[in-house]
Amino acid sequence: VQLQASGGGLVQAGGSLRLSCAASGRTFSNYGMGWFRQAPGKEREFVASITWSGGSTYYADSVKGRFTISRDNAKNTVYLQMNSLKPEDTAVYYCAAALWGLGSPQKRDYGRWGQGTLVTVSS
Repeated sequence: VQLQASGGGLVQAGGSLRLSCAASGRTFSNYGMGWFRQAPGKEREFVASITWSGGSTYYADSVKGRFTISRDNAKNTVYLQMNSLKPEDTAVYYCAAALWGLGSPQKRDYGRWGQGTLVTVSS
């Protein structure tokens, strides 16, 4: 599966963005999916994950209650709805396909990564 992330941009604090990750290949629905982010000078960190069916989701504490991950297997797309954005959310956001059907907060559990989309939140 190949992944293409989009939807990043510049937004003011308190605003919203929706990221999309389009996947190629017929096996998208077999895999858990995740979003990670990397701020300048920092390690890539987990944001959210979702199981193959969309039945279970998991969030980093820093985004819980503000971000929502979802997927549409008919469209081979996973989304990250980001609300109440803060300047500390500024980062390059990456989508990733897990090695199996469950989501995971661990980078090592993902085998395919998208190219990243930049989100900048101004104060």
